[in-house]
Amino acid sequence: MIEFTRRRVRLCYDPRMSVVRIVQFTDPHLYGDEAGKLRGVATYPALVAAIAHARARDWPPNAILATGDLVQDDPSGYATFRRAFGGLGVPVHCLPGNHDIPAAMRRELASAPFTIGGFVDIGAWRIVLLDSTVEGSAGGRLSDSTLAELDAALASGRERHALVCLHHHPVAMSSRWLDRVGLANPDALFSVLDAHRNVRAVLFGHVHQSFETLRGRVRLLATPSTCKQFLPRAEDFAVDERPPAYRTLELHSDGTLQSEVVWVDSCAARSPRSACSAA
Repeated sequence: MIEFTRRRVRLCYDPRMSVVRIVQFTDPHLYGDEAGKLRGVATYPALVAAIAHARARDWPPNAILATGDLVQDDPSGYATFRRAFGGLGVPVHCLPGNHDIPAAMRRELASAPFTIGGFVDIGAWRIVLLDSTVEGSAGGRLSDSTLAELDAALASGRERHALVCLHHHPVAMSSRWLDRVGLANPDALFSVLDAHRNVRAVLFGHVHQSFETLRGRVRLLATPSTCKQFLPRAEDFAVDERPPAYRTLELHSDGTLQSEVVWVDSCAARSPRSACSAA
């Protein structure tokens, strides 16, 4: 059962779970046309291959996280997203990216298994999903109201470990062009996070590459796209030839987190083979 309030979603997961298993897919950049391409990659088949790979290797998760740029500026792409995820039998928790269309996203993903934003309690964890988008901008910012909602969610869930999710990167990626379109007010985010001892990790997309660092006791994790990747540490825009990918997370009741980036090779649609890197 799912209960909706104005800013919060609570699903009736078993609170006794010792391990919560999550699969994150990010930046699929879908179109209404399933053959639509971005930078030479047909985005829907690439996403379907990533899902098939996860189903062969990492299934079933307790939930799926979709962390933005679900579509490529095409509101009809949400129907494509529904086709990809709607029949998996797994809750799909979504947040918007800079290429999403918020009104269409809310309209098209208004029913189960989809939820948008808010937070959800799963086992010993609270997962908070933030909207970092700014209309008309590739970069992001967390509004004062969003920061207040984050603070309230962390405070009311202080007995739970917290995973905070957003689209835009809150730390520098050592890439001049990409860091110009990151989160504009990371200090405001970290000010809220630093006030709560239950925050264990921050998870984001947008950067189309794998990344991990540690800020104090909090892990910061970025996940590659299910379509085309960006070349790490590039001064100017450049694409990488690495394949599509997704991330798995195991959230343990003691607050520890295990995660892996799974790179989907060209045979992913036919077999569960992949090159995997621990993260």
